[in-house]
Amino acid sequence: MTNMRRAAALAGVALMLTACGSEAPHRSSPGTSSAAASPDSFTVVATGDVLIHPRLTEQAETDGGGKIDYRQLFAGVKPLVSRADLGICHLETPLAPEGGPYRGYPSFSAPPEIADALKDTGYDTCSTASNHTLDQGAAGVRRTLDKLDQTGLKHTGSARSAEEAGKPLLLDVHGVKVAQLSYAFGFNGIKRPAGKPWLANEIDPGEILAAAREAKAAGAEVVIASLHWGVEFQHDVTAEQKQLAQKLTASPDLDLIVGHHAHVVQPFQKVGGKWVAFGLGNEVARHDEPRGSTEEGVAARFRFSRAGGKWAVDRAEYVPTLIDLGPPIRLRDLTAAPPSQRGTEALANTDEVVLSRGAGEDGLSRAGR
Repeated sequence: MTNMRRAAALAGVALMLTACGSEAPHRSSPGTSSAAASPDSFTVVATGDVLIHPRLTEQAETDGGGKIDYRQLFAGVKPLVSRADLGICHLETPLAPEGGPYRGYPSFSAPPEIADALKDTGYDTCSTASNHTLDQGAAGVRRTLDKLDQTGLKHTGSARSAEEAGKPLLLDVHGVKVAQLSYAFGFNGIKRPAGKPWLANEIDPGEILAAAREAKAAGAEVVIASLHWGVEFQHDVTAEQKQLAQKLTASPDLDLIVGHHAHVVQPFQKVGGKWVAFGLGNEVARHDEPRGSTEEGVAARFRFSRAGGKWAVDRAEYVPTLIDLGPPIRLRDLTAAPPSQRGTEALANTDEVVLSRGAGEDGLSRAGR
């Protein structure tokens, strides 16, 4: 993500609004002040779980010639992410100290080099509330957020202090203020320390709605919620997900929901006139027992446009992805990768799930079609 001169930024945004998949250069990083006038549209790309299993780290060590380097793993989606005006990742695992020790399931502690790769791929911000947020306790939360700060990635969903937790994350997207929220259904039975509920955000409808109101009061023009919810390995949306989506989208303070946790793709749906991507599946993972469905993911791409002083999504797309287990292990954007039998199968599977709740009739389309 490179900073652009005023004229180049305006030209790049105008070109991107013509076609979300265009070759427009990337924007200046959200979270920094922008000299350019606010555009009438901007694009958001959100992706699935970044779940760092040991075999991914082994691949990164091979790619780095003995040093851990995840950049080649993500290279297949770098154009997709870096061309968006706002790139949102979901970092599910806490980060280890430099040099380790590293751990996988069930209590993760991932190499901090993953943050460098996410930044290089084009992400601007990461949600950090997941069922694994507290795997390494308060120290793991602190290390993770310190590394994200060092790398230049914004974050929300966990915090190092009550003061940090109480401040809405506002991202400057070409002069448009976009807020991100992040909440998880729980923490695998780990209790938040007494007196420190702010360490990680747990789903509570009232708290989410209050946070959205506070974000709007702080100047946010668009509020996006990243929710860690649902049932692992289940494509179907649960009753709890439906109820929560209905309650949240009924609020004028919340504009978009993107979901994680199931490790498989779940449907997209318009709820209360707003888009909900219930589950984006895995972005990167290497489960001990791959299911096929756990290697199929999806990126959500939404264009927000302003009309009458209000922002709303006027273009909604999904981009199927696939974790190619190789070797080498690589993440593929299936709308850009060379055709293959496995890719064709994954496209069909993703189409079926994503569109299963009528999203196509409401205007959702697969990118590239």
